[in-house]
Amino acid sequence: MAYSTAGFFTRLIAVDAWTLLLWRGVFAGLFITGVISWREKGKAMEAWRSIGRDGLVIALFSALATVCFLNAMRLSAVADVMVIDAMIPFFTAGIAWAVIGEREDKATLVATFAAVAGVGVMAGPAVAEGRMLGDLLALCMAVLMATVLVLIRRNRAVNMLPAVALSAFVCALIVWPFAHPLSVSTEQVGLLALFGISQFGMGLLLLAIGTPLVSATRGALIGVLQTPLGTLWVWLAFSETPATATLIGGAIVLAAVVVDIALHARATKRSVAD
Repeated sequence: MAYSTAGFFTRLIAVDAWTLLLWRGVFAGLFITGVISWREKGKAMEAWRSIGRDGLVIALFSALATVCFLNAMRLSAVADVMVIDAMIPFFTAGIAWAVIGEREDKATLVATFAAVAGVGVMAGPAVAEGRMLGDLLALCMAVLMATVLVLIRRNRAVNMLPAVALSAFVCALIVWPFAHPLSVSTEQVGLLALFGISQFGMGLLLLAIGTPLVSATRGALIGVLQTPLGTLWVWLAFSETPATATLIGGAIVLAAVVVDIALHARATKRSVAD
C-alpha cells in the first residue's frame, strides 16, 4: 500500500523526476535512520555494521532497481513495465530455490499466475507500444528486486533496516548529478518529505521487516498489489477514471492475493492445531 502511492505523489508534486527521486531518497533514508536509532537504543552503529556483504548488495541492488524502473517508464510503454513488474514473484521463486533452497507451495504459484494474468488484462490494450531498451531495463529492475527479497529472506536473523536506509541514500546519490535540489519551493519540500517518508521510506521499512516473516515469493506476490492500488488512488484523488480492462484486471490481482493469504492462513492454523 505504501509503494502504491507513487503515482499519486508524482502527480501532486510538480518537479522533474530526478529532483523528485533525490529528495525522496534523502527523506526516506533519514526516516529509516531515525527508526533504527529509536529501535536500537544506543546500538545503532552495531546494527549498521551487522548487515555484512549481503546488506551492501541489498542496498546497491535496491537503488539500481529504482533507477532502472524510472528509466524503463521513460523508454517503454507503462503497460510493458507493469507486466514485467508483475513477473517479480516468478523471478523470486527461481532465485529463492537456487540460493536458499526455498520451494514455494503450489497455491502461491497459482496465485502468482493469476496475478500476472490480471496485470496482463490491465495492460493488454497498450502492451504492443513498448520499446526494447525500456523493456530490458524493466527486466533488470525485476531481477534486482527479486534478488533483494531473497537476500533479505536469507538473512532473517539480521536487522536489514540499515541496508534499506543505505539504499535510499545511494539512490539519491546516483540521481544527484541530474537533479536540481535547490529549485524546489518550501511547499514542495514539505510534499517531498511526505512522499519520501510515507511512500518510499515506509515501503522500504515494511519490506525489510515483513520479508523475513513470509516466503520470498509470497512477499513478491503481495507486492504486485501496488499496481491496481496505484490506479485506485489516482482515480480517487484526480478523477482519472480507469478503463474497464483496468478494473477487471485489478480485481483479478486483488482476488489472487487475498485468496493466497487466506489459504496460507488456513494452512498455518491447521499446522498449529496439529
